[in-house]
Amino acid sequence: ISEAKVTKLKDIVKAMVAMEFKTAADALEERKGIVHLSTGSVELDKLLEGGIETGSITEVFGEFRTGKTQLCHTLCVTCQQAITDGGAEGKAIYIDTEGSFRPEKLQAIAERFGLDPVATLENVACARAQNSEHQMELLKVAAAIMAQDRYALLVVDSATALFRTDYTGRGELSERQMQLGQFFRQLSRLAEEFGVAVFVTNQVVANPDGMSFAKDSTKPIGGNIVAHASTTRLRLRKGRGENRIMTVYDSPTLAEADAQFAISASGVCDATE
Repeated sequence: ISEAKVTKLKDIVKAMVAMEFKTAADALEERKGIVHLSTGSVELDKLLEGGIETGSITEVFGEFRTGKTQLCHTLCVTCQQAITDGGAEGKAIYIDTEGSFRPEKLQAIAERFGLDPVATLENVACARAQNSEHQMELLKVAAAIMAQDRYALLVVDSATALFRTDYTGRGELSERQMQLGQFFRQLSRLAEEFGVAVFVTNQVVANPDGMSFAKDSTKPIGGNIVAHASTTRLRLRKGRGENRIMTVYDSPTLAEADAQFAISASGVCDATE
């Protein structure tokens, strides 16, 4: 590529991207337009000050059977509701890497919220990623779909599972982290460009440094790459019976606190005594 072409490309980019600062007052005005998606539980919505924030990445992590996938399914339905009802009046995209997407679950959740189950399913686009490279390519397809219609949510369940199996051992760790970093960078761009809520689930690994008698001896995988890429990080753990506990693990605005919720046949709901 010639020097002249490089200069021309830089000029085009400068015309597209604002090369200036704005005041904090302007930034505050912009943030007032951010919509929050209801989680289906009143207590969780209180904890998250309205629900899952659009325009940023929210990561939820926890052991198996803590409600990560249930939360993904519930959000796919609530995002279609009116803004006054805790939705964003938009469609959802679901990238499934673990084979846990269940459309019949969406039907049950839609009926609970008084939505047409057929229309609800039509508004959710899903794809099964077979490996980490396929997962990266699906983001390009997602971007093309989002450019054509109003989308409010992008779910990746789970964001790290395929990277965990495609890259094994310490020898491939740096390559895995680099690819994960690129994947999350693309997610961040989609969140900013289309104003969608990007909701990703993450797996946990036993923490060998943690004491076996500690309250929680697990940590989310992906290390600092995932930690810095996610705007809000939420930890899930098991409670009594069907109850689960969500903790705000890291957030620029939310206080570190807990809230209980439950898992029912129709998705995430309020905790039972």
